[in-house]
Amino acid sequence: MGRAFEYRKARKMKRWGHMARVFTKIGKEMAIAVKAGGPDPTTNSKLAQLIAKAKANNIPKDNIQRAIQKGLGGTDGANYEELTYEGYGPSGIAVIVETLTDNRNRTAGEMRHYFDKCGGNLGQAGSVLFMFDRKGQIIIEAEDLDEDTVMMDAIEAGAEDFKSEEDVFEIVTAPNDMGTVRDALEEKGYAFISAEVAYIPQTMTALSDDESVAKMEKLIDMLEENDDVQEIWHNWDMPEE
Repeated sequence: MGRAFEYRKARKMKRWGHMARVFTKIGKEMAIAVKAGGPDPTTNSKLAQLIAKAKANNIPKDNIQRAIQKGLGGTDGANYEELTYEGYGPSGIAVIVETLTDNRNRTAGEMRHYFDKCGGNLGQAGSVLFMFDRKGQIIIEAEDLDEDTVMMDAIEAGAEDFKSEEDVFEIVTAPNDMGTVRDALEEKGYAFISAEVAYIPQTMTALSDDESVAKMEKLIDMLEENDDVQEIWHNWDMPEE
């Protein structure tokens, strides 16, 4: 998990670049979540997840509250819908793309273009989803923390699995338990690198030639530069640097 996580973390830094762009992405999702499920995170699990995500990205509380108020006002996100695309990158790498769009025809055309251009193909719903597990995933920086203590705290909070990977701890939960586990660990003083419901690949696939690696990198770059794309999940086993 370590290489995949570090790769995703580096890509997110490149993709968002600075705080304003981070908040634009999360704020749009938050306003829509409020519009759909109300402003109370104790009864709106999607909003609670996004608030945790915002905190993990150091977004100020005032900004979070403004996004919630925007959702209550109904001035943003009225015409947005969440769409998930599945496909194969070069050499059969499985890719899931979560989007938030106000024009499904535009977004679908762009997704198809990206996959085709990079030697892959956009698939039908369910074409790669079976290769991933939908799980809550909490990442904590391991520095200055005792592994056994973190593991016991995570298990007591209701985690399904605990992994120590390089310089981070990965805590895996059932999707519906992620918020409860996150809150319990937050009460114990833990800070999170990320806390979200994720698609975790069941197996990883390596690319054996430079051309396929270049195409896969290009596909991810193109997806990340698209304003409609919120998250990208894949089963590419990144090589050691």
